[in-house]
Amino acid sequence: MNASTIIFYILAATIVGGGLMSVTCRKIFRSAVYLLFTLIGIAGLYFYIDYEFIAAVQVIVYVGGIVVLIIFSIFLTQGSGEDMKRPAMGQAVFSALAAIFGCMLTMYIISQHVFTGSGKPALEPSAANIGGQMLSTTEHGYMLPFEVVSMLLLAAMIGCIVIAIKIKVPPHKILPESNGENEEEIAEKVETV
Repeated sequence: MNASTIIFYILAATIVGGGLMSVTCRKIFRSAVYLLFTLIGIAGLYFYIDYEFIAAVQVIVYVGGIVVLIIFSIFLTQGSGEDMKRPAMGQAVFSALAAIFGCMLTMYIISQHVFTGSGKPALEPSAANIGGQMLSTTEHGYMLPFEVVSMLLLAAMIGCIVIAIKIKVPPHKILPESNGENEEEIAEKVETV
């Protein structure tokens, strides 16, 4: 076993272990940190196969953007240090069966597909070539998916801000006149508003 194989197995163990810990951990902040390790492992895999640009994008967008956004959202919401409740046994079994079915279906589709070469030489995966294809509006350009992803990131940021903002207003500020009602009746009215 050479050093290259050992590095691949270390990266694979980091990705799989981080992914499993991310979905099984009961503390939401720790789940986000395990997701961070998973995404760093994927970036390491891109570096391993000499796709430096894609690895850099992985680190900048996912590690530096998405995970930081998730961590900020966790800190801005209430109860970030509390344990998440355990899923019901039926949900856990269904999730495991769905994951196994998805893996088997993916392996079956890949094994049945015949991969044929285009006959054209592959483009060198340099930053100039990838950027030219990504921002091109020609037939094989990726300008539309690039813009859709940016809209998705914007929607995720707005969603995190909306979830995080909770304005606490005392009941007497919402209903200034109590009319002899006790605090429990006011609280019930506030909850219905």
